[in-house]
Amino acid sequence: MTEQHSSRLSRRGFLGFCGVTATASFLSFQETARGSEKTGPFRAGIALKDITPPVGTSMAGHFNDRMNTGAHDPIQARCLVLDNGTARIALVTVDNCLVPREPFDAAKARIFKETGIPPAWVLTSATHTHTGPTATPVFQSDPVPGYCEFLGQKIAEGVIEAVGNLEAAQIAFGCGSVPGEVFNRRWFVDPDSIPENPFGEKTDKVRMNPPRAHESLIEPAGPTDPAVPFIALRRPDGSPLAVYANYALHYVGGTKGLELSADYFACFANALTKMLVPEEDNARPFLAMLSNGASGNINNINFREAGESYEPYEKMRMVADNVAKEVRARYEELEFKDHVPLAAATREIMLGVRRPTEEELQRARQILDEVEGPELRGAKEIYARETILIADYPEKMSVPLQALRIGDAGIAAIPCEVFVEIGLAIKENAPLPMTFPVALANGYHGYLPTEEHHALGGYETWRARSSYLEVTAAAAIEKTALELLREVNS
Repeated sequence: MTEQHSSRLSRRGFLGFCGVTATASFLSFQETARGSEKTGPFRAGIALKDITPPVGTSMAGHFNDRMNTGAHDPIQARCLVLDNGTARIALVTVDNCLVPREPFDAAKARIFKETGIPPAWVLTSATHTHTGPTATPVFQSDPVPGYCEFLGQKIAEGVIEAVGNLEAAQIAFGCGSVPGEVFNRRWFVDPDSIPENPFGEKTDKVRMNPPRAHESLIEPAGPTDPAVPFIALRRPDGSPLAVYANYALHYVGGTKGLELSADYFACFANALTKMLVPEEDNARPFLAMLSNGASGNINNINFREAGESYEPYEKMRMVADNVAKEVRARYEELEFKDHVPLAAATREIMLGVRRPTEEELQRARQILDEVEGPELRGAKEIYARETILIADYPEKMSVPLQALRIGDAGIAAIPCEVFVEIGLAIKENAPLPMTFPVALANGYHGYLPTEEHHALGGYETWRARSSYLEVTAAAAIEKTALELLREVNS
């Protein structure tokens, strides 16, 4: 499916558009509601919005900032709306590494105003491509002025368009498994091979992304989750309409130069579209979406084996094809339903921030005083700046959590890079037959390691704007997510 008016904005036009866009805001609230009684036909609507920024836009995903020189493939917001005659749910995935709460909230406010869908019934999430435009300030990358406002507008437009595209639909739920593409990236290694962390300490007990096939490797510091749960929509005549899938894989990478790319998430969408929609049926729109699961400590690298060389974009296409093939195979086994209940619940919880001590601040200032030039180099300098910035954070943060029920499926939306152990625990203890977490949802609050992983240290636990919630945050979020899932199932 393509968008008729998908031409990319010039940089001047882009900033001008965003400069006159008002930022919407609304009060956060707790809500639990459900729509189960059938009062009309089940319907679904889809839309695709191009959110590709102009050349020269910052790209997040690395310690140092990078300015894009073009786009290998479109950066998009994919929108799916479900309507059971009583209630509507909107699901949105955005090709971005990390999206803060503000553009998501602005989009939800406009969606509510123009469609009546309450914010609690709209799930927005970033995919976590590391070659998307910067939306959240992280390390040395900052958003281009106006991009977040532009992003919020486009998300809202996509959901509004999807509501306008609602048509009769049937729904089904499936789950595949692709174990060969997910590996835990935190490893127990020979202690002598673990370097000093950026804070001048040698306290880490694990190493993130250790050298491949190295003699220092002992064993991974955690499991993986190979499941690929998905929600499928088709028209009454049997033609595919949409698939919303979930996989616990951080991202793949392997791009060229400074090109923007939606990574394997878009490759999956393209591959599944080709598998489910024959070319002769291209006139009938179909939308495939892949959300990021509990992948905070999971990537695509098999550290027990030596690395292989791939052409740019080749590896992400291979991974995406394998995931799409599994979904395609499981799609053939589905039993579609004419109607399902919908329910939503949200809750704000207050979590502490790991702020630096005065001694840690003094060390950070000394490091930065010795820096020459505008760009920071090396983890010690970069984390010194992060230490200064975190000192200005409040002692506690309000973190939005959300649960949705879509028939037999439960979704726990968490605004963090969720560790796989948390996702597995939610799946095991949730009340619905198929439940999965959507990470990086409705905002961004950094990595979410378990308390046990905090004790092990390593990159994902190092205090920064990418990892700042209190050590016990994972337990509080998991507990609340399960409570919300029980609410929507009651």
